[in-house]
Amino acid sequence: MRISTKGRYAVRVMLDLAVNNTGEYIKVKQIADRQGISEKYLEQIIAILNKAGFVKSTRGAQGGYRLSRDPAEYTVGQILRLTEGSLNPVPCLDSCGGEVDCLRYDTCETVEVWKQLADAINGVVDNVTIADLAEKHAKRMESMNYMI
Repeated sequence: MRISTKGRYAVRVMLDLAVNNTGEYIKVKQIADRQGISEKYLEQIIAILNKAGFVKSTRGAQGGYRLSRDPAEYTVGQILRLTEGSLNPVPCLDSCGGEVDCLRYDTCETVEVWKQLADAINGVVDNVTIADLAEKHAKRMESMNYMI
């Protein structure tokens, strides 16, 4: 499984909004410049985050974006599922309403491996919040200041 640039950038955008939160709305250009993401692509990602209610937006001269909730309320898993869809490694684990598309599911010797892999992935991404990442960022910045 590979996370797309859209998913990775969405996590970076959410982290950027958390780290640079002053209570003011942050312009797309500022985020794009800090993150090295084109404004056009960033606007597409922000639109997804905004539609899902992860960020708030305002228009005008003081317009921009900010997080809708506390950074501790967003997990990396939530953001990735929003942008990537399922994080399951195989389609047979994505069954809706208990119906499995794979005819071999009940006799598949490998399905347990895929379930364990999915549990491991979800166990990581669902237990890391944007607040956790912001704290790591702050510690890294602090240690860099000691080196100077």
